[in-house]
Amino acid sequence: MTNFNPRQETRPGEPVSRYANILLDYWFKRSFGREINKRLMILTLREIIPEADISDISYGNKEHPNPFPDSHGVVFDIECVSSEGAMFIVEVQLARKKWFMERALFYSSFAIQKQLLKGDDSYRLMPTYFIALMDFSLHDADDGRFVFRYEITDRDSGELMTDRLHFVFLELPNVREVSGDSSNLEKLCYALHNMTALKSRPAEMRAEIFELLFNSAEIAKFDPEEKIKYEYDMTTERDRRNELAFSREEGLAEGLAEGLAEGLAKGKAEGLTEGKAEGIIEERERIARALRERGFSELDIQSIISAKA
Repeated sequence: MTNFNPRQETRPGEPVSRYANILLDYWFKRSFGREINKRLMILTLREIIPEADISDISYGNKEHPNPFPDSHGVVFDIECVSSEGAMFIVEVQLARKKWFMERALFYSSFAIQKQLLKGDDSYRLMPTYFIALMDFSLHDADDGRFVFRYEITDRDSGELMTDRLHFVFLELPNVREVSGDSSNLEKLCYALHNMTALKSRPAEMRAEIFELLFNSAEIAKFDPEEKIKYEYDMTTERDRRNELAFSREEGLAEGLAEGLAEGLAKGKAEGLTEGKAEGIIEERERIARALRERGFSELDIQSIISAKA
């Protein structure tokens, strides 16, 4: 088994990146969501969901208004339907967000509603797959897993309630290296996550899916308007990442400051409370000594001190 790491130093005069970051919104749709690149989408779905036996697909309308008044709809990155009738929602997520799993559930509900809104009340639903390409990790990557598949099952027996709804989450950073023995899906995840660092298509990635993938991502093949747009999008993305990094640093500094202030305040309060308690004890002992000197019994002393408390 031979491992490879295609990250190489940029030579003088070479462009910073040969391949585009096709995980960005427009560029992902350009590579996977156009009729001209349909073959790449088919091969990708076959790698992710081989059991679906996809022979062909057609792209659907990505915009789905909510049928309920005053409720917002959704816009999918890519929606497609196989010739067998299975529905696929493909989403790219660059950064971790709150309620990510719940968002996946919400999005998939629109694909299910769409089938029923056609007027068929028999509930003969076709399988719906929600696929997320995630450029971050939700799970512990130490076990080597990068594909996480969810279905609706019985909690105790694992019995499948229905095979009409499936979720597939691909955590791209979890594939840290690949080799000639790696699966095409592993190689695909690695390529998508490291695309901008690759100087050429690795020899181990010679299957048709990679030929189409790298061809769609090569910046030199963009037309002039696309090159301008890509540079603008990359500038915007760098600004976004810098803002996020600054927010994290600012939040950390603010958190440390608040934690320090809270700790000092708590310590001061506890110190005052402790000091007050010690003062009360000392005062009681002083009164008890004075009463003993005057000949009061211990029972009378305790009664007097309790009354003063």
